[in-house]
This record gives sequence, structure tokens and C-alpha cells, in this order.
Amino acid sequence: MSAERVVLVTGGNRGIGRAIAERFVRDGYRVAVTARSGEGPEGTLTVRADVTDAADIDAAFTEVEQQLGPVEIVVANAGITKDTLLMRMSEDDFDSVVATNLGGTFRVVKRASKGMLRARFGRVILISSVVGLYGSAGQVNYSASKSALVGFARSLTRELGGRGITANVVAPGFIETDMTAELPEDTQKQYKASIPAGRFATPDEVAGAVVWLAGDDAAYISGAVIPVDGGLGMGH
Repeated sequence: MSAERVVLVTGGNRGIGRAIAERFVRDGYRVAVTARSGEGPEGTLTVRADVTDAADIDAAFTEVEQQLGPVEIVVANAGITKDTLLMRMSEDDFDSVVATNLGGTFRVVKRASKGMLRARFGRVILISSVVGLYGSAGQVNYSASKSALVGFARSLTRELGGRGITANVVAPGFIETDMTAELPEDTQKQYKASIPAGRFATPDEVAGAVVWLAGDDAAYISGAVIPVDGGLGMGH
């Protein structure tokens, strides 16, 4: 039964990653999360891992495999931002964001693919962002790393599509998180005015799309970008 499959969510201790992990737990999956600090939600196995370190990732996967079984569904969600205008952006501002958001995805998915190839089954779900294709001033590093996930998923689909493995991208827009809650009210109003739905998404609405892609109903969907943005980035 699909709901008993083993899921690993990177960065599953807070925000969207936490909501995704909670939703998988609720639906009866066996769920592990990676976190650099803090704990995943109740019912999950938390493993320590820095996605910029391949040895760390390998050790985390080994722990999950020993405790829950081979990882069949991987959700690459861990990400960072270091926002600033291009003229002020340092080499480190750029390199560290790309190393985490894109490099981290590469390391996690590469390690996960070994078990998926053996099982001839896998679901790879990459968490991108509306700004990956829409663009955002002050986020050259972040939006570049997020748009790169589209090419990643589509190349992976061409490599592994014949082995029962799908690779898709979920691109959230503005989500109700601690980060957006701290924005000044005027700024929030401006953002909402640009979103056809007129509101931010709940983290659970993103989780719903992820869990659907992981399930049997999405077995023939691969290389797709699923926007969860209230219409903000439509057409991209």
C-alpha cells in the first residue's frame, strides 16, 4: 500500500517542510526528516544532516534505512536565502545559497536514487518557488537556485523515467509562515494585491500538492512544475 512507503523530507523541522512531514504522517506514511537543529513533527524520525555535506547525507540515509527501510519518496525542501541586490551580493552570498538549494538537492537525490533504482519505484519532489520562474529583485542567487530545480527534475525524468521513478517540482508562492507574519502590514497588503487569490497560502496547501505527487494518482506525471501560488506566477 502506497501510504506505508518511507518518506524523507529535508528541512522538515519548520515551515513548509514541517507541514509536508505532518501531512505524510497523517496519511499513514513512515516519515523521516533531516534537520540541522530542532526536531521534526510528532511521529517522525529526525536525523541530523547538513545538505551541503555528502558524507552527512549518506549517514542520514543509512540511519533512515536501518530504522524505517529504504527511502521511496524524497522531498528536497531544505533551503536558505541571502537576499541582496546583485551589486552588493558577495561571492559567499551567491555560492552558499546555490550550494544549499541546488547542491543540497543534488546530493540528497543522488543518494536516494540508489534505493529507488533497486526498487524500480521512486518519487522525487523538489520544492522550488514562484520566484524561480517569476523572478524577484534582490534574489538573483535564490531564484537562480530555484529555477535550476526545473532542469534538474526534467533531466532526471529523462534518465530514470523508465524505472518507475518520477521527478516533479512544486513551486509555492507566498505562504503564511513566521517569516511572512513579520512583514509590515502595508507590505503584506501590496503582496496580496498582486496575487489573484488575494491571500497567502497555508503551508498545508503546499503539503497537499506534495502528497498528491507522491501517491499513485500521480504515477504518470513527471517533469512537471506544479504552482501553489494563488495564480501569482501563472504562465511561467
